[in-house]
Amino acid sequence: MDKKGISSERVIEQIGFMALRLITLLTVLPILGLVGYIIAKGSPALNWGFLTQMPTDGMRAGGIMPAIVGTLYLTLGTALFSVPLGVAAGIYIAEYAADNRATRLIRIAIINLSGIPSVVYGLFGLGLFVIFLKFGTSILAASLTLSIMTLPVIISTTEEALRGVPNSFRVVSTSLGATRWQTVWHVTLPQALPGIITGIILGLERAAGETAPILFTGASFFLPMLPKSIFDATMALPYHIFVISTQVPGMPVRIQYGSVLVLLIFVLGMNLAATIIRSRARARRQW
Repeated sequence: MDKKGISSERVIEQIGFMALRLITLLTVLPILGLVGYIIAKGSPALNWGFLTQMPTDGMRAGGIMPAIVGTLYLTLGTALFSVPLGVAAGIYIAEYAADNRATRLIRIAIINLSGIPSVVYGLFGLGLFVIFLKFGTSILAASLTLSIMTLPVIISTTEEALRGVPNSFRVVSTSLGATRWQTVWHVTLPQALPGIITGIILGLERAAGETAPILFTGASFFLPMLPKSIFDATMALPYHIFVISTQVPGMPVRIQYGSVLVLLIFVLGMNLAATIIRSRARARRQW
């Protein structure tokens, strides 16, 4: 190839890189602008009283402590139900299930379930947990509903993370006399941990930010007290933000954006914790 052909290829390559940088910039800048706007509008409301006091005057004054605690309870409840079941199902599909038509149909069903609108999960939780099982509007019903919504994400990412582990790890472990379960528990699962953690955090972040499922199953707008049991209703930041932004006249703007900023910090804190855990797991990975 002559020099003219090489130079033209380099020009095309540079144009391509410039286009990719421009697309990245156009994608990131609006997000950064939105986050900066929320911080600018919401930071004046952030103080110790806003985070620790009970709400008063129909949420126009006081703090949002019940909404923060309720969101934490719902996220922990979702993790308690969905993480063990989702990881176990992903392990079974990746390591034990035969590759046949039934398994492929199950995979397709899991992928389709992850795309169902959250309001459908809310109506399902209302019918099953609130009415049929008579859990009532409660933390338990909301957590179970969010768990069902979160399961497809955790199952899919767990399966993909396990399938990404080189098969040579399994062969060496089996040749040394380990059983299949010992191979999964001591070899493949630790190596796939970064991907599994990513799936868990993605699922829990979605659960922490959803409004429709908890609207039908466990959330209340104004409860100036902390829940005493899993059968009590609770306030939650997503539903709280929805109501104060659309249903309450005369709501101070700083409280609206302050509540949004608290939810944003909550979600970003989960991301930060997951990043630290994932980085440490990747440092121990052997491939």
